[in-house]
Amino acid sequence: MMIPESPENIASLIPTQPSFWYNPRVHAILFQLIALFAVIGLGIFIFHNTLINLEQRGISTGFDFLNREAGFGILQTLIEYTETSSFARTFIVGLLNTLLVSILGIIFATLLGFIIGIARLSSNWLVNKLATTYIEIFRNIPLLLQIFFWYGAVLQTLPSPRQSYQMGEMFFLNIRGLYLPKAIITESFSWVMLSLAVVLVIILLLIRWSRNRHQTTGKTFPTLLTGLILLITIPTITFFALDTPLIWELPELEGFNFVNGVIIIPELIALLFALSIYTAAFIAEVVRAGILSVNQGQREAAHALGLKPQQTLRLIIIPQAMQVTIPPLTNQYLNLIKNSSLATAIGYPDLVAVFAGTTLNQTGQAIEVMTMTMSVYLLLSLLTSLLMNWYNARLVIRK
Repeated sequence: MMIPESPENIASLIPTQPSFWYNPRVHAILFQLIALFAVIGLGIFIFHNTLINLEQRGISTGFDFLNREAGFGILQTLIEYTETSSFARTFIVGLLNTLLVSILGIIFATLLGFIIGIARLSSNWLVNKLATTYIEIFRNIPLLLQIFFWYGAVLQTLPSPRQSYQMGEMFFLNIRGLYLPKAIITESFSWVMLSLAVVLVIILLLIRWSRNRHQTTGKTFPTLLTGLILLITIPTITFFALDTPLIWELPELEGFNFVNGVIIIPELIALLFALSIYTAAFIAEVVRAGILSVNQGQREAAHALGLKPQQTLRLIIIPQAMQVTIPPLTNQYLNLIKNSSLATAIGYPDLVAVFAGTTLNQTGQAIEVMTMTMSVYLLLSLLTSLLMNWYNARLVIRK
């Protein structure tokens, strides 16, 4: 016979709330605060100690040096720059050169990587083996060696300007770079740009209409082909209707070098080639892994519906593979941006060579210069991650 428990006995069986100082959550928060204050204290100590050491050595701090005259030339500038420009100007010039090679490298590496990655899965034996050979060669050779190869073994063996390789009277390639015609824009060219903007808006509306139509009726529309036709024909018709509102300035050989036109220096060509080819090998494997992650049943279902292999890849496989591809693809973009700092090895005037190199040597402001340089790469990486994560989130929502 069981004896009913009294209310006092029942209350004793209920677990009591631990006291404030014995609460695990309080302990966790307390230890985190202690660690935070320790890190802050260490940072203050290092900063204070650095200021004392700089003061003892007579080294001034601050960013006043940015207003001083630089006094040195830069091989490639996307904005107006002379030797009398300020050190702040050198920072902007180096930043723009870094952005130029990073953006172009990402575009070329992505296009080449997707092509190689798809070729890696081709049923054609020759195409498959060529893609595999490309990947295994270029991803296993250090990037710095590849930069030296393209710059020293390829571009530095080109002929002098007088013996340039040329295509007609417009393109010239020699040891000093690639010379291209320079477009001089007239006032009426703004109408061409306006037509281009209108076409882009039409293409965006066409993509939205095609997507809604596909979801409601299941019918596809050749959006890519139609968009390309509109993008080419309408601005071209506008261009010739306005009697070609562009004046082309052709390169001309005068003495021992070319004048006029636009020059792409060999340092930029070598760095862009190396970054694109090297990163494309890794992107190809990322693309291959993403495609293989799609269930085989998706392909079989697409074939059962009568879709062609190209349509299956474009409409079924790649959209699903992007879910797996985007995160590692982001890492490759970040690596390319940071690897662009190897440009200093061949003298390409990027941010590291111009600002963290020459500017630092002339001013001696190591802390300020390196802080600004590292902040730029940090900001570029965070912005790239933000854009890729935003795109990845859109893909997840559409799934």
